[in-house]
Amino acid sequence: MTTEPAHKSKRPPVVGIFGHIDHGKSTLLDHIRKTNITETEAGGITQHISSYEVEHTDQHGKTERITFLDTPGHEAFSSVRTRGAKAADIAILVVAADDGVKRQTLDALNCIQEAGLTFIVAINKIDKPGANIDNTKQSLAEHNVYVEGYGGNISYAAISAKTGEGISDLLDLVLLTAEMEDLSGDTSIPATGAIIETNLDPKKGISATLIIKNGTLKTGQAIQSGNSFVPVRRIENFLGKTIDEATFSSPVRIVGWSELPQVGSTFTTFDSKKEALVAAESHKAKPHDIRSESTEKMADALQVPIAIKADTAGSIDAVMFEISKWDEERLFPKIVHTGIGTITENDIRLVTGKVPGIVIGFNVAIDQAAKRTAEQYGIITESFDIIYKLAERLDEILNKRIPRSETEVASGKLKILKLFSKTKEKQVIGGRVEEGEILLGGRVNIYRRDNKLGTGVIKELQKAKQKASKAETGDECGLMLESRVEVATGDTLEGFTIEIK
Repeated sequence: MTTEPAHKSKRPPVVGIFGHIDHGKSTLLDHIRKTNITETEAGGITQHISSYEVEHTDQHGKTERITFLDTPGHEAFSSVRTRGAKAADIAILVVAADDGVKRQTLDALNCIQEAGLTFIVAINKIDKPGANIDNTKQSLAEHNVYVEGYGGNISYAAISAKTGEGISDLLDLVLLTAEMEDLSGDTSIPATGAIIETNLDPKKGISATLIIKNGTLKTGQAIQSGNSFVPVRRIENFLGKTIDEATFSSPVRIVGWSELPQVGSTFTTFDSKKEALVAAESHKAKPHDIRSESTEKMADALQVPIAIKADTAGSIDAVMFEISKWDEERLFPKIVHTGIGTITENDIRLVTGKVPGIVIGFNVAIDQAAKRTAEQYGIITESFDIIYKLAERLDEILNKRIPRSETEVASGKLKILKLFSKTKEKQVIGGRVEEGEILLGGRVNIYRRDNKLGTGVIKELQKAKQKASKAETGDECGLMLESRVEVATGDTLEGFTIEIK
């Protein structure tokens, strides 16, 4: 016979919100936050990743805690979605009733399924005129998502994040699902969990947001994650308030890390800083492979150095994802540096060299010294707050840097039949077009018995003593050729155009 540990108790669920970027995830979270947290407290939520706790009273009058994680819908933030899925216990897949399943919906669904999460479907925007719940269920079924009452057992709630309709029912479903999942934890053991976000504050230093999945975290302890550690001098809850301890399912922020912990990694708590330091030093951190590419591809391409600065590790991943889409064998965007925080003069200097680099920022400022240095060295330095605008601008910059090659494309051949006159470098001749076409203003190569003598330009062109823009196969024409080569009867002019690739 086994017995439960004395300190084991029910654990509040950690719920990830997934879905298309425009299907109302953030609106849903905002409504839950404003409804379940007092307005004065809600104003304190400023974290980059929306992670917070709410209390919900179900239809039976029972009040329970729920922790919510927002996950960006844009494909560039796929790594953030994946981390959110790994930290969550339950997922809510948001699908708009007026739009149905989209590609980003499927991306989110794949993320949920790969993490093995139980999920609930929230059919949102039922307040809109074009909303059709049955069509949305059918759209889901076409992708093997069968909700209750439509051939399956996946729970769903029809909601309006805008008006609040159905949201209480959705939260009831979350608590019911959590009860069926039998989530539990032991408050007596040191806290363990996952790093969900990191940030660099110029004044406070490196901070990380953690989700505690088990145990209790107290001030005076120390945390280790990978080769980074931090003494726990202060614990901030999701509202930014200082607390003495936190237990499972709580999102907390800890400041003062020795170096940036890897987002998505697990953390362990120790009673002393010394123990955490030993654990960090014994952990052999794998080098961060910024981008894996074949040596051959890099060797043959123009390498453009790029430095990335962003507000969080998740944002860096998003920018790197956009860069990874670049597929042009003549140019390779080589990421030489990534970091969190303001773009500084040092970031600019990292990409100066024979090939001027690029410094790209996301949700960060550019300091004045950096601007001056960038101007001095001709380094493009820009920061954005919308990922698709960053991607568009980056494509524009890189496309202009692609080394161009010129290729001659043959357009026609003319055989010289007669010489009329010659003045300096201009010769009036007569001939017949043997293939293709000869164009007014066109460039020609001059051949004598297969030997190239030089090039020239057709300055004037006539057919039947009338000015013409071109002469085609079989046409006899007169033309003025501008060239340093003195042509002769029987020579061949081969017209060509220049194609730039």
